[in-house]
Amino acid sequence: MSSKSLGILYGVLGVVLFSSKAVMVKLAYRYDVDTLDLLLFRMLFSLPFYVFILFLIRKKTSKTKIVTEDYAWLFLFGLIGYYLASYFDFLGLNYIKAGLERIILFVYPTIVVFLNWLIFRKKITQVQFIAILVTYVGVLITFWDELDVSGNEVLWGGFLVLLSAITYASYLVGSGWLIPKFGVLRFTCYAMIVSTICIVLHYLVAGNWDFMGYPWPVYAYGLAMAIFATLIPSFLVSAAIGKLGASNFSILGSLGPISTILLAFVFLDEKLTYWQLVGMLVVIFGVTYLSIQGKKRAKG
Repeated sequence: MSSKSLGILYGVLGVVLFSSKAVMVKLAYRYDVDTLDLLLFRMLFSLPFYVFILFLIRKKTSKTKIVTEDYAWLFLFGLIGYYLASYFDFLGLNYIKAGLERIILFVYPTIVVFLNWLIFRKKITQVQFIAILVTYVGVLITFWDELDVSGNEVLWGGFLVLLSAITYASYLVGSGWLIPKFGVLRFTCYAMIVSTICIVLHYLVAGNWDFMGYPWPVYAYGLAMAIFATLIPSFLVSAAIGKLGASNFSILGSLGPISTILLAFVFLDEKLTYWQLVGMLVVIFGVTYLSIQGKKRAKG
C-alpha cells in the first residue's frame, strides 16, 4: 500500500472514530451530565495514555532541530485544537440545531486550504477545488431537511460554531507544519496534554465541582470517549496529516458528519432519510475522487 493510500486509510478511520464522540455524548447526556464535566472526563481518562507513550519514546531524538519557538507554537495549537474548538462547538449547540451546526462546522476544509494559501502560499489545485466542492454539496444535501434557523439566538450560535471551525482548521495547518519536526507520536501527546491542562484550568474556574456524583455509565462513556474517540483517532489523524498534508486530510474530514448519521441511526435510533443517503454517496464520491486523482499525480 502506497504512503498516500495509507494516509487516506488512517484519515478515514480517524474521522469515523472521532465522529463516534457525538453518539457517546448523547448517550451520556441521558444521565443529565454537565457538558464541562463530560469534557473533563474525556481528557483526564486519556491523559495517562499520552503520558505513558511519551515515556516510551523519551529516548527517541527528532531528525530536525527543535527550538523554543517550536514549543511555543505547539502549545498554541494544542490550546486551540482540542480545547477551544471543542468548547466553542459545545457552546454553539446550546443555540442552534445539530444539522445547522454540522454544516457550519464542516466549512473547515476550505478554511484549511485558504490558510495554507495565505500563510504558506500553497497553490489550491484543481483536484482539491473539485473535491471540496463535491463534498460540500454532499454535506448540504445530507442536512438540508434538518435546517431550522428560527429563533433570535441562532446568529450567536452559528458564530460560535464558526469559531470552532476556524480554530480546528488552524490546528490542522499548524499540525502539518510541526509534525515533521516533533514526529507523530510526540506531537500528538504534547498537544493533547496541553489541551487537558487547559480544560482542567477551565474547570477549576467555572466547574460545578460535582463530578463524582454521576452514575457509573457516565464514567464508562467518558472512558470510551477517551480511548476510542480521542486517543486512537488523535494518532491516526496526526499520521494522516503527516502523509497527506493538512489540505488533503481536511477534505477527508467531510466524512465526519456522514459517519455520525450512520452511528446515530444504529445506536440512537435516529432517522435516516432518502436525501441523507444521497448526500452520503456524494461525499463518498468526492473523497474517492481525491484519492484516485492523487494516485494518478503520484504515478505521473
